[in-house]
Amino acid sequence: MFSRSSSKMLGLMLMVVTWIPISAPAGGMLEVTELLSHPEQYDKQSVMVIGRVTNLQIATNRQGQLAYGFLLKDDSGSVKVIGLGKADVRDGEQVIVEGVFNRLRQTGRAIIYNEIKAGLIRPLERLNPDLVG
Repeated sequence: MFSRSSSKMLGLMLMVVTWIPISAPAGGMLEVTELLSHPEQYDKQSVMVIGRVTNLQIATNRQGQLAYGFLLKDDSGSVKVIGLGKADVRDGEQVIVEGVFNRLRQTGRAIIYNEIKAGLIRPLERLNPDLVG
């Protein structure tokens, strides 16, 4: 009835639901696809998105604080994730990102589209490695 990957994803989602704090965003867990399909609906809203970390970059901002950025990807696309502090994630790791989504943000002359300012990042492989494919 379900494929092996569908069963793993269902198991993963059930496991994740048990880890979602009471203060989780009202809309629940999103996939990158949903966020990219309706960016105006989620603009400046708290979101919880699942995906894979790619292109992790560590830097120091103008105030001398440690900062990070990476792309959160799934099969349909990617959103940029930024945050302050140390990112306790690795390239290729599947994670849940909680933060505030911005459809667009202007910084100087540059416009940045589809970005999440992370408040919390949870690596799924460390929660239960048997459920992650």
